Amino acid sequence: MLQELAIWTGVSLPYLTVSTVMVFIAGVVRGFAGFGLSAVLMASIVVFLPPVELIPICFLLEAAASIAMFKGGLRDADRKTAFTLAICSAIGVPIGLAATTSIPTDLSKLVALLLVLTLTLLQLLKINVKLFSAPLALPATGFAAGIVTGLASIGGMVIALYILASAQNARKMRGSLVLFLFCGMVTSLATLLMFDVLDETAIQRSLVFAPVVLAGVFVGSRMFNRSLEQTYKRACLGLLTVLACAGLIRTVVF
Repeated sequence: MLQELAIWTGVSLPYLTVSTVMVFIAGVVRGFAGFGLSAVLMASIVVFLPPVELIPICFLLEAAASIAMFKGGLRDADRKTAFTLAICSAIGVPIGLAATTSIPTDLSKLVALLLVLTLTLLQLLKINVKLFSAPLALPATGFAAGIVTGLASIGGMVIALYILASAQNARKMRGSLVLFLFCGMVTSLATLLMFDVLDETAIQRSLVFAPVVLAGVFVGSRMFNRSLEQTYKRACLGLLTVLACAGLIRTVVF
């Protein structure tokens, strides 16, 4: 059975096993934090699956997770914030994609990751970052995240950083992230279709991984309870730090 799945997905059995474990972990992270699924996979599975093959898989798994978490996200989210960020991000994505022809992708990703890491560490150290409280911070963050998504595919980390810098309670923060990612599926789908990377192989692999990621989302969502809400923000900032460092290492080494 497992060997047949390996043949069907075009991934060797050892790599398929490792990928399945990482997909489950990514699902747990997504279920608890409301974000991070793609970043976890891009920091791990990319070692043996190139980004061009992994990106459509991430999209389909994010879509499965977003649909599973939509009801709770819609209920808990700051809808105005989530929708504004999603609209402004959608406007920025084409600009980022257009810029990829003139700006080296690795350089843009390196700069973006360093910025995310710096601002995250400032929050962890409880140093007030007035950048996030400026009058136009909300639409500007969404627009900047869209550009970064087009350039380096890490716009979600920028959005997470902005929402975590807010004074909202943990449940509303998580809900806003879930709703933003749900809205972002439309933009992501248009991008994938534009570059013709959503192929049959990606769909087959995603069908295998979808039940695994949904199981992880269920576990992660169960972990997000009242006893952990107090540590949610710090846990997510720690997650952002780890993901930013992993992204930096991958950008420099690979």
